[in-house]
Amino acid sequence: MYRFLLTPRWWGINLFVVLAIPFCVFMGSWQLGRFEDRVQGHKDASAQSTANEKAAPRPLDSLLPVDQKTSGKRATATGHYGKQFLVPDRELDGRTGFYVVTLLRTEGGAGRALPVVRGWVPGAASAAKTPAAPRGEVTVTGALQASESPGSGAAPAAGGLPAGQLGAISAASLVNLVPYDVYDAWVTLDRADSGMTAVPATAPQGSGLDLKAFQNLGYTGEWFVFAGFVVFMWFRLLRREAEFARDAALGLTESDDASDAADSPEPASPEAARR
Repeated sequence: MYRFLLTPRWWGINLFVVLAIPFCVFMGSWQLGRFEDRVQGHKDASAQSTANEKAAPRPLDSLLPVDQKTSGKRATATGHYGKQFLVPDRELDGRTGFYVVTLLRTEGGAGRALPVVRGWVPGAASAAKTPAAPRGEVTVTGALQASESPGSGAAPAAGGLPAGQLGAISAASLVNLVPYDVYDAWVTLDRADSGMTAVPATAPQGSGLDLKAFQNLGYTGEWFVFAGFVVFMWFRLLRREAEFARDAALGLTESDDASDAADSPEPASPEAARR
């Protein structure tokens, strides 16, 4: 009954099944591993954030460049405040407001400026509502953050903003706005200046349970379902072929030759033609 399994057609079907199932299982396992890595990264970031809050601040230069390990660590720097910018359309506690970013001309950074988020103010960005920066030498302490990528904030990164406003806190956004070098990093103060709310540090990019993590989980299910579908279709084809072979052996189905003879008209005899 199962001799059909040795036909070239079924050799092709069996080869496809043998190759498809391990491939689907491998891809599903790989996607599951990616999801687990993201979950572990989220746990590590949460633990690191808690540890950063309790750790003593370190000099800014010792934490640069900013990476997954140094992002969120408390940094300290000394200098004089300089030019100030506003970053509009930033949300905090469900309300929309703006960040106040003041450049700190550091003493130990060869005159480079460090963007310092002194705090958050509710409402539309307005210089009139912004507290003035302290004068003289100041020492700031806050969480170190990596430069934002263009368009990462609510406001556009370039163009369409009034003078004195930024779309993203980054050296790239400031390079043409100030006549001195800027650190490729920024700091958000532990305690905001008077009249403002402190901006909490954000987790490093790629360390949270974002949409990509759940996409990995969804792809995992898709690959395993596809593997099951391949097995289901193989058994369905096998059963159908076996039933057809059984019916043919019992004479319950006509052969192809008999079917062709029944479908084609019988040629007329010479006697019938003469009539």
